[in-house]
Amino acid sequence: MDKKVSLGIYFAFVTAVISGFANYFSAVAVKIVANPYIFTTVKNVLVGLALCSIFVLIKNREEIKKLKIRDWLILILIGLIGGCIPFLLFFKGLSLSTPVLGGFIHKSLFIWVSILAIIFLREKLGKVQWLALALLILGNYFLGAFKTFKFGQGEMLIMIAVILWAVEFTVAKKALERISPQVVSWARMFIGSIFLIAYLFATKQSAGILHLTPVAMLWTVLMSAFLFGYVFFWYRALKFAPASVVSSILVIGSPITTILSIFFVSGYKFSQNGVYGLILIMVGILVFLFFQPRNQLTAKSSVPC
Repeated sequence: MDKKVSLGIYFAFVTAVISGFANYFSAVAVKIVANPYIFTTVKNVLVGLALCSIFVLIKNREEIKKLKIRDWLILILIGLIGGCIPFLLFFKGLSLSTPVLGGFIHKSLFIWVSILAIIFLREKLGKVQWLALALLILGNYFLGAFKTFKFGQGEMLIMIAVILWAVEFTVAKKALERISPQVVSWARMFIGSIFLIAYLFATKQSAGILHLTPVAMLWTVLMSAFLFGYVFFWYRALKFAPASVVSSILVIGSPITTILSIFFVSGYKFSQNGVYGLILIMVGILVFLFFQPRNQLTAKSSVPC
């Protein structure tokens, strides 16, 4: 396996761990802040500004100056369908759902990314990979997500957000062939934040930012740190490894969210089926990793990390 692909897989594992914690605590935070639109806007603005100051103003100014109009249009699209619309939908949905259900639906991302990767990125999945995907779905079933599953308004909003993120990741995978992960992640969060702020002004909710309580602001800052870590590692993972591979690794976040619910949610228990679910998920991911077509395990990137 190419060293860069191995690095991408490592970044994907780190992203999955961050995602597992973030999904649980986001469900807590969004209820404390009360207004999910204000919560996600402030959180994303903080991450966008952090990425702007750390990468763009310090390291990537020259690269940004050389971007072509086509590149800017792609970055704006990533900001809209990755850093704006799905965040509004996801956190509104999360405020109406539960951490486990929200985390489970979010982890279905690998299904949509894999489908889009086959169609648009020419990634190939053999019979063994399809078996691995089935194991991942079955693992989530044993974890209990299906047992309490319902498809109400909250779950529908989360699902639409996940599909939009899958489209964004497919677009980003192509963009990363010529644009660095730093600039793509910055565009997602900074340009996305501009759209989010415009939404708050258009819906006359912007004044609510000034009324955030200290506790709500503390939770928002905490979730900004999670989001920064997610974006930082995810685009590096997507840069070097196949989209279907890194998105499948994100499924690890689902049992992490479930385990956190066991510790912090009253009455939530981890059954023997949960153990089976964890085993199936780990086996599915290992099968997916070790039975990839060889041509997909060779890095093709020329843009520096």
